[in-house]
Amino acid sequence: MKVFNKRKNLPEFDKDMKKLKKKYRTLEDDLEIFINSGLKAYHKIGEDYEGISHIPGLRIKYPKIYKVTKFACRSLKGRGVRSGIRVIYAYYEDIDKIEFIEIYYKGDKDIEDRERIKRHYGS
Repeated sequence: MKVFNKRKNLPEFDKDMKKLKKKYRTLEDDLEIFINSGLKAYHKIGEDYEGISHIPGLRIKYPKIYKVTKFACRSLKGRGVRSGIRVIYAYYEDIDKIEFIEIYYKGDKDIEDRERIKRHYGS
């Protein structure tokens, strides 16, 4: 069963995922689990999920761009939702579309690629 009407990955997201999957083999499955639980709860049920936040300061009104900071990756054993994996995505509420922008490990970089976000969604 689909959680969102439409789902898309930016080509850069697919490259990020391919690179990270070599190191974290469960990552793809972990993302599916998160979509079906965390994202569904946050966007469909309206539950307050403290690990998802709107990214401030982008000056992009539509779609809303979010950052996931609590993401469980089974390949990072013993860390639970504090795995250090970050997921950046856009959510188009009116058409119920989710678009994945970036995925990275916090130990490799500190912050999302704002230039990538602006290139695809902003001015």
